[in-house]
Amino acid sequence: MPFASLDLDTRLQEGIRDLGFVNTRPIQSAVIPLALAWQDLIACAETGTGKTAAFVVPMLQWLLTHPHRSAEQLVSRVLVLAPTRELAVQIEDEIHGLAYHTSITSAAVYGGVEMGAQERALKAGVDIIVATPGRLMDHMRQQNADLSGVELLVLDEADRMMDMGFWPDVRRIITALPPSMPVPGAPATRTNGRQTLLFSATMPGEVVKDALEITRDAKYVQIGQRSAPAKSITHRAATVSGSHKVQWLIDHLRNPPGPVLVFVRTKIGADRLARQLQSAGIKCAALHADRSQDQRRIAVEGFKSGRYRVLVATDIAARGLDIDAIHTVINYEVPDSTDTYVHRVGRTGRSDEVGQAITLVTPEERRALDALANAVGVRLE
Repeated sequence: MPFASLDLDTRLQEGIRDLGFVNTRPIQSAVIPLALAWQDLIACAETGTGKTAAFVVPMLQWLLTHPHRSAEQLVSRVLVLAPTRELAVQIEDEIHGLAYHTSITSAAVYGGVEMGAQERALKAGVDIIVATPGRLMDHMRQQNADLSGVELLVLDEADRMMDMGFWPDVRRIITALPPSMPVPGAPATRTNGRQTLLFSATMPGEVVKDALEITRDAKYVQIGQRSAPAKSITHRAATVSGSHKVQWLIDHLRNPPGPVLVFVRTKIGADRLARQLQSAGIKCAALHADRSQDQRRIAVEGFKSGRYRVLVATDIAARGLDIDAIHTVINYEVPDSTDTYVHRVGRTGRSDEVGQAITLVTPEERRALDALANAVGVRLE
């Protein structure tokens, strides 16, 4: 549907036009009307499907049409939890763009940087907090964050937060929210006024179980096949002995057709492979959890700008990457699960663009890779 056909505040419509959004994408068509009706949601959609705008648009509409009851209420009203610093920054960037013509304020709260600026923003009572769970818990322990006025909670990439061990912190944060808070303008049928929107790329049983516990009468939204990569991705297997993988990669990356994301299992392996590629004259950077915030920012921004044609990353570091132009994903080792495979290759073929996924496999691993591909439902060329 055209965004212009939605009954949105004119200031929000200006931000939508500024970003070049014309028609809603499937996840937005499904989520926005339900979220505007103050319905709790559990949504399954891969990164790159437009889900950020799917929750940011109704969030901003709520804030614009239901202002604070008085100017003295300096408490945050929306909390968005995300698994990684990169994703938190990307979400806040989209908030800034869509809310450009409004007075709505927001702050991104994540680790790896000094807490001072974040503390000042939290104590000033920004409207929207976008946070990673660990750093938000740090601020809560120091009584910097007042969550007593949160009316809307968004959990983005819930499966990744669970995989990365953040779920205990997520549960503690939810416990700190007001248990039952009447929200002016919310439907009278809701005894708990707070709205909860949960997004996940995959829906394993533990995510579904916890999602049902923290939402109320939630509607379920499914975009695409569960745990399946985009149909625009070509899947290939290259049988290479372990000792020849580096040389195969160097040969393949000398003239890549576009940006390439290479996945490895370990942080040490990422640094070692990046050094080997750099020695061969390939412009690349490493991305993993032991890199400093500045190093991670430089790596991601350099990859986006084209300064680095190749990014070598671990799974945890790459979670939350929101880069549309990745042409190829290479699994340097065979992924250990179907979910890992789907999440890795989901970095390419975004927005229905053509992409390719290549897995380097030794002869001994070929049977395991074939079984994984069959479970995912893809054909390996």
